[in-house]
Amino acid sequence: MTSIADGAVRIQTSAESTLSTPSWFGEVVLMATHLRKHGVLTTIAERVRFARRRFGRYEVIDFLVVLFGYAISGERTLEAFYERLQPFAAPFMALFERDRLPVRSTFSRFLAALTEEPIEALRTLFLEDLLNRPLANEQQIVGLMDRTNGQWVVFDLDGTQEAARQRALPQTEDLPLPFRRLNDVCAAGYTGRKRGEVVRTRTVVSQAHSFQWLGSFGNRGNGRYRTELRQGLKAIRRYLTAHQLPQERALLRLDGQYGTGAVLSDLAGLSFVTRGKEYSVLDHPLIQARLHLPPDQVQQRPESQMGRCLYDCPHVPVGAEGVPCRVVVATHQAGKKKSPVGVTRAGVVYELFFTNLPQQAFTACDVVELYLHRGAFEPQLSDEDQEQDPDRWCSHSAWGQEAWVIVSQWVWNLRLELGHQVHPDPVRTTEFAPALLSPSLHTAPPSG
Repeated sequence: MTSIADGAVRIQTSAESTLSTPSWFGEVVLMATHLRKHGVLTTIAERVRFARRRFGRYEVIDFLVVLFGYAISGERTLEAFYERLQPFAAPFMALFERDRLPVRSTFSRFLAALTEEPIEALRTLFLEDLLNRPLANEQQIVGLMDRTNGQWVVFDLDGTQEAARQRALPQTEDLPLPFRRLNDVCAAGYTGRKRGEVVRTRTVVSQAHSFQWLGSFGNRGNGRYRTELRQGLKAIRRYLTAHQLPQERALLRLDGQYGTGAVLSDLAGLSFVTRGKEYSVLDHPLIQARLHLPPDQVQQRPESQMGRCLYDCPHVPVGAEGVPCRVVVATHQAGKKKSPVGVTRAGVVYELFFTNLPQQAFTACDVVELYLHRGAFEPQLSDEDQEQDPDRWCSHSAWGQEAWVIVSQWVWNLRLELGHQVHPDPVRTTEFAPALLSPSLHTAPPSG
């Protein structure tokens, strides 16, 4: 028998098992190098301060490094992350210029003890880091161009709920009141299609063209959406100032929970598009008179057989505050099942869309498509859930959970930045609604 093997090559095997390096460890090396190069780790160590007993030899940066690694790894739980990381703990911490990995119990106690001050400092650093190192130069950042060649920069502000299930505990007179670990981070609220008894709401702000996150603000139950809205507006205004963009050309897309006159009064100086829930507006004489005339446009999305008749009603007062607003009423015939949105009257479903965009720049169909098209914020939240899943529980403390969400979004933005350094193409918006509507409504670089 003839062999073609080189006699100089000797192959030896052993029955001794050797642990394999985690598949995500290479990305950790890349991210850690990037953070060190731009001084992010040093800045965090200097500005995020939290004094507490029983820290031992650990610093705040040691625990935040664990969160960065957890976000990069994509492991489903902290337990799984620690189990996979433990054999490589020393080189992992050395990548971040630290010498010792905090044990799980110490890490959990740190998250549980966090307070508002260090979290707000971390949130501020997150936004500063984003603004100091944009994805591309100003000439490459695209915007939305309307039908009059006006340029807009679009931001999305939306809330997402994470539901949690609670253990069934006996409640009798001889037993103490039940205490649940999620009481501090969750409360009863709207669960949507997610199974659970309690929820936590996370309001996020993103830049629609670049897919960068500008901030995240979480609260128990249904959250404090007006407080979170004001926090989001501050982040948006800082973004506009940093990029020298006029506030008059910022367009904010809001979730339907903000579609009331009281909330819209908080948006002074910003253009907006939101789904309305002030259905008493339908009884206004201006609306009633318009509904008796033929519709302005008929809108039908390619993926749906349902068509909407659109009625454009400018200068309608909304809410008890009488906020002047442009109201687009979308109607369609009611089906056998109750419509999940809108109000049904005499077999017709009425949906409301509130905006202050000029009619000559955006038609009624443009306004509806701008909100409903798959380039809106829902798909981005879905992408984030699939890639990062920042809503998964990391701590039973409210501020500990906030720290995890901030770091998770930080990693998302870093991945975008590194991706653009590898492929330095202009930021594009092929999924953005008006880009697909007509040649007159497309994307272009915003004015500086």
